[in-house]
Amino acid sequence: MPEARMTFDYRDANVLVTGGSQGIGFAIAMAYQNAGANVTVTGTRANAGDYSADLSAFRYLTLDVREAESIHNTAAAIDALDILVNNAGASLPGGQDEWQPDVFAESLRINLTAGFELATALKPHLRASRLPGGASVIGIASLTSFFAVEVVPGYGAAKAGVVQLTKTLGVSWARAGIRANAVAAGMIETRMTEGMQSIPEMNDPIMARTPLQRWGQPADIASAVLFLTSADASFITGQTLIVDGGYSVFG
Repeated sequence: MPEARMTFDYRDANVLVTGGSQGIGFAIAMAYQNAGANVTVTGTRANAGDYSADLSAFRYLTLDVREAESIHNTAAAIDALDILVNNAGASLPGGQDEWQPDVFAESLRINLTAGFELATALKPHLRASRLPGGASVIGIASLTSFFAVEVVPGYGAAKAGVVQLTKTLGVSWARAGIRANAVAAGMIETRMTEGMQSIPEMNDPIMARTPLQRWGQPADIASAVLFLTSADASFITGQTLIVDGGYSVFG
């Protein structure tokens, strides 16, 4: 995989990345921090030091996206914001069966409703942004936004909702100078997926339909996110960029 990546200047920009303590969220947060931004990340644990990753470069806030009060408290702790990345999410929450109605509803809340509530609460700050290209809300969608995955009906419905919500926010919030876009992540190497690569029955079909013949890295998603919130993307809103190595090209 080539190491060279685009560079961006986000000096003085204020960025909030939910679920930024690990995986794709951590890669996004690091990319913004390396570009000069003031980055706040959220996680579910009480303190930043409770994570294996070094979060010392960021401001840390505890956020439980299942709880409306926690979302309110997080929004209240933000004084200024230019970019919101709604990355926090989970499939099969707590290892539960998403075909159970209460678990299905919990998955919708974690992966869709919470992001809407946080964005709405932070809209006044985003409206006040003077970031070149405009303030941005970024959703993290998934291949399950477009493909049926039988075991996660709630997660899939929520991620499909992220795509539609992005369109609606893109239309409605343009009047406030706020752009809304999403990145649909393909098969990315994270702690959640690491076991799949060592199982030929799971890995081989994925590689068979991936033209670029590799798994993605969290940095691949981070680069797409930073582009979409940059001034170079100032005429892009309401869109979902699929970053999947070509997997979805085959329909």
